[in-house]
Amino acid sequence: MPHLKRLFFGSWTITCLLLGSVQAEEQTFTRTQDIIYGRAFGTALTLDLFRPAKPNGIGVIYVVSGGWYSAHEFISEKVMQPLLDHGYTVFAVVHGSNPRFHIPEIVDQMERSVRFIRANAVNYGIDPERIGIAGGSAGGHLSLMLATRGGPGKSDAKDLIDRQSSAVQAAACFFPPTDFLNYGKPGEGAVGEGILKDFKSAFGSVPTDPDEKRRFAESISPYYLVKKGVPPVFIIHGDADKLVPIQQAEVFLEKVKSVGGIAKLDTRAGQQHGWKNWESDVGRFADWFDQHLKPSAKP
Repeated sequence: MPHLKRLFFGSWTITCLLLGSVQAEEQTFTRTQDIIYGRAFGTALTLDLFRPAKPNGIGVIYVVSGGWYSAHEFISEKVMQPLLDHGYTVFAVVHGSNPRFHIPEIVDQMERSVRFIRANAVNYGIDPERIGIAGGSAGGHLSLMLATRGGPGKSDAKDLIDRQSSAVQAAACFFPPTDFLNYGKPGEGAVGEGILKDFKSAFGSVPTDPDEKRRFAESISPYYLVKKGVPPVFIIHGDADKLVPIQQAEVFLEKVKSVGGIAKLDTRAGQQHGWKNWESDVGRFADWFDQHLKPSAKP
């Protein structure tokens, strides 16, 4: 399927990250498909619910996204398995896809998914105050957008779901873009340009006025949204990544630490935008959530 190659910044390995669908040898979970969490201009926004055999009462959202492109058929049970093995109830969220939808809209949709899951926490058997989020590449970017931007809903919203908070309590991701104004080095723009020129459609109509363009870039860059109270963040990143430079992880995590947050970087020496047997590293995410989401963890 050669058309899949572009989905993860041109990396075949990372295409497999979110798109490969490999059945686990022994299924230890149940899967409910196509749960509608919202609608956008007539498009149903869906998620798949994975319930482990022995749930621990905590939910983790896995963002199904590469190049801000998302589709149900790209949900991978193999990727979910390490989280399920730790007892996490997993929500594989599909957002409205690039090029039909653009990053600002996609972020709103992802926030909607968190609100929906929190509103239905009792039905899903999870604690609404202990929700983690994970993803890779564009999915990592969206995970960090929620970690930094997520917050209270509108108390007077007509839709009761929109009254819920979109905040998450921990995040873990692979090689996420975090600063589109300084992409790899100071002053290097990537708002659908430069290294990310092939993903211009995901950014939509970018302002031409320099000040407006800067404000737009800041609004979709997790780096500029970091504030005190940001949840614990774990990033795994290859130091030879040319599509999302490791500098993106480094500067973001330093910013998290600067406001008193918990941040950890796992650097993979010599690795680019993905590596062999990367699925096993999702287990590291599960370890992170064990440390920061379980009842014994400090709030």
